[in-house]
Amino acid sequence: MEAVRLIAAVLNALLFLYVLVLLARLVLEYIPMFNREWRPKGATLIAAEVVFTVTDPPIKLIRRFIPALRIGGIAIDFAFALTMMLVFVPMAVTRALAGCFRTGLCRV
Repeated sequence: MEAVRLIAAVLNALLFLYVLVLLARLVLEYIPMFNREWRPKGATLIAAEVVFTVTDPPIKLIRRFIPALRIGGIAIDFAFALTMMLVFVPMAVTRALAGCFRTGLCRV
């Protein structure tokens, strides 16, 4: 049972890091809305490239099946929010598994 707890804890940590990368993407997408002249340079450019490379595949996959909702002249994109929710679900499961096996209070 210790191995299950360890695997769940590692997966939970990886998912938490992915949530942080998703939040970094959110910040990187909002900066141009407030400062149109801003372009990443140097280390920021490399960090932005890593963030977008890691987060683009799931967001593009969701956009393929759920396109943006068009309301008049604006479009509401649900891909980012759905990606966050789809990461939070396995995070909750792995956190519960790690805590369950740590305390010994598992109910099957």
